[in-house]
Amino acid sequence: MKIRYLLDTNIISEPLKPKPDAGVMGKLKANRSRLATAAPVWNELLYGCHRLPLSRRRQQIEAYLYHVILPSMDILPYDEKAAAWHAQERARLEAVGKTPPFVDGQIAAITKVNGLVLVTRNIKDYKLFSDIELQSWH
Repeated sequence: MKIRYLLDTNIISEPLKPKPDAGVMGKLKANRSRLATAAPVWNELLYGCHRLPLSRRRQQIEAYLYHVILPSMDILPYDEKAAAWHAQERARLEAVGKTPPFVDGQIAAITKVNGLVLVTRNIKDYKLFSDIELQSWH
């Protein structure tokens, strides 16, 4: 099945919550063969994990990332096409006094150049970007 959704950090992290949102969990399961994420999201996930002290919780997160996410989901790169789109969007947004976080721009760019739907809990973080399809599964 063809990839359709690019998952943001807060969606990939949902199953790690003590009480995961049932709607999100259902959509993850129903679309499991249509999911991908972006290299900057992978960075955020690993960075968050590596910041934790060595503990049972950190081991659980590492196991989830390396044994569930990594084998089941493509991690799409921030390549020259994404960088070009991102540069254009940054210039456009800065010209109107808006400066979204750089990493959000990278994630939006990867979504856009791959023709995907960005699934995030933080729709407002991506609303400024041109022509990005957004969904919240909450």
